[in-house]
Amino acid sequence: MSSERKRSLSIAGHRTSISLEDEFWEALKEIAATEGQPVSALVVEVDSRRGELNLSSALRLHALSHYRRLAAEHQGSAGP
Repeated sequence: MSSERKRSLSIAGHRTSISLEDEFWEALKEIAATEGQPVSALVVEVDSRRGELNLSSALRLHALSHYRRLAAEHQGSAGP
């Protein structure tokens, strides 16, 4: 797995830095693209509902949840 990459974004009018592994940045780009939005908008969306969880962890969990849903849908459509 690659090292973490830090990116700076504006969220709710303030700048913040987020450190994630390259694989998670790529996953977030893919997810945002399928939703027709930029990664920054996806980050804002996740930030708005993360509660007490730190933002990097919330983004990792969002990506994991997204791909788990896809896997479950794929298994359901595979049939017997």
